[in-house]
Amino acid sequence: MKRVNLLLLSMVFSATAFALSPDERGLEIAQEADKRDTGFGDSTADLIMLLKNRHGEESTRYIRLRTLEVKDDGDKSMSIFDRPRDVKGTAFLSFTHKSGSDDQWLYLPALKRVKRISSRNKSGSFMGSEFAYEDISSQEVEKYTYKYIKDDVCGDSKCFVIERYPVDELSGYTRQVAWIDKKEYRPYKIVYYDRKNALLKTLTYKDYQQYLGQFWRADKMFMENHQTGKTTLLSWKNYKFGNGLTKRDFDRNSLKRAR
Repeated sequence: MKRVNLLLLSMVFSATAFALSPDERGLEIAQEADKRDTGFGDSTADLIMLLKNRHGEESTRYIRLRTLEVKDDGDKSMSIFDRPRDVKGTAFLSFTHKSGSDDQWLYLPALKRVKRISSRNKSGSFMGSEFAYEDISSQEVEKYTYKYIKDDVCGDSKCFVIERYPVDELSGYTRQVAWIDKKEYRPYKIVYYDRKNALLKTLTYKDYQQYLGQFWRADKMFMENHQTGKTTLLSWKNYKFGNGLTKRDFDRNSLKRAR
């Protein structure tokens, strides 16, 4: 009897999913992914950024990241560059918002000055990488509209494929196609299309680890720019949660005292 009830319940859920329009289904998937990553509080991590140009020449940057989850808004984050010497002490502060433009600032130690990043420059390269300023903000559900495309296979998993369209007219993208694994609702791959709707770049997530029995983080994120031949590999380690970070750790004055 229990098996019959479970089968009926599964059929109800399946029928509900099929009853949704592609736009509604896409939004539902995005909301579920966001829900599963809500509640971590704060985190810190170490990051190695490997930049490679089309000729294979490489440069490496070492960064520390802090993130604070904000109730009813997007996350606050700070990136502090430790090496090499020419970027040491540079710090980037980002306040992501569910609606409207994000607030972002860059501290340049050589000038001893805090520079505000204009919302018109959100498509610009972050510190010479293939990640734009808008890519490194927390990806809030409200920043996009959505459409479910299909189911697909991604590696050893099964994925939803959805398109998302930036709400902000200043975005550098017309659309993004995202592969989200069905079991854990983690991003597997995102393909970006530029303002001319031409293929621009692909971001691939690898080697996921689970923290606190709930939150998944990829150890590696690889961004390939198909138009320039450049790539950026982000390698993450030393994730820590529950560090007691507060909003004071993410105000503009904290940029100058970041160590």
